[in-house]
Amino acid sequence: MRRETLSEGYGGARRTVGAGLRAQVIAFGVFIIACLPGGCSRENSARIDYAMGDQAPVGPLSYTVIETSWQTQLGDVLKLRVPQQRFLVMRISVTNGGGSELSIPLLQLESYTGQTYQESQDGEGLANWLGLLRTLRPAETLQGQILFDVPLTSYRLRVPDGAGAGAEKYAWISIPLRMDVDTQPLAPASGGFSQ
Repeated sequence: MRRETLSEGYGGARRTVGAGLRAQVIAFGVFIIACLPGGCSRENSARIDYAMGDQAPVGPLSYTVIETSWQTQLGDVLKLRVPQQRFLVMRISVTNGGGSELSIPLLQLESYTGQTYQESQDGEGLANWLGLLRTLRPAETLQGQILFDVPLTSYRLRVPDGAGAGAEKYAWISIPLRMDVDTQPLAPASGGFSQ
């Protein structure tokens, strides 16, 4: 390159770099604006896990898993109900802190291996069952029991914000495995243990 071309080219290159830099800044600004709230909306961009017993707010709803128990059967002697695996009974509370009426769908459990389990649609033999149709008015709290027929392990309860299918956001409540299963231990044979 000759000196004249370099100095002549230098000014031209400078203008090209300046225009390129300007285009990059504009493109970056458009990207930032697009990703502001309402722009790049990603459903559940952050996974939020809550502990059992803690209030789990998601949108206008707040969920609390009050207690859980594992059952090998439900009902009484005349109307005994036996699970395919184990019954996991949860006593939960849901509060609508929003300004409009919301419906609560059936909930789902997720295992730590990724398997999902739908809440049972049959509350027969379960005292204080939450039911299938769950509508909460503003400032109303609903408390009751829900039921799952699942393998004996730890789970996460996935709770929705009530926004409706496709637009819902979720939070997860950890459900640790507790060994308080309702089975009675076998009594030792008469005469005690032999040594």
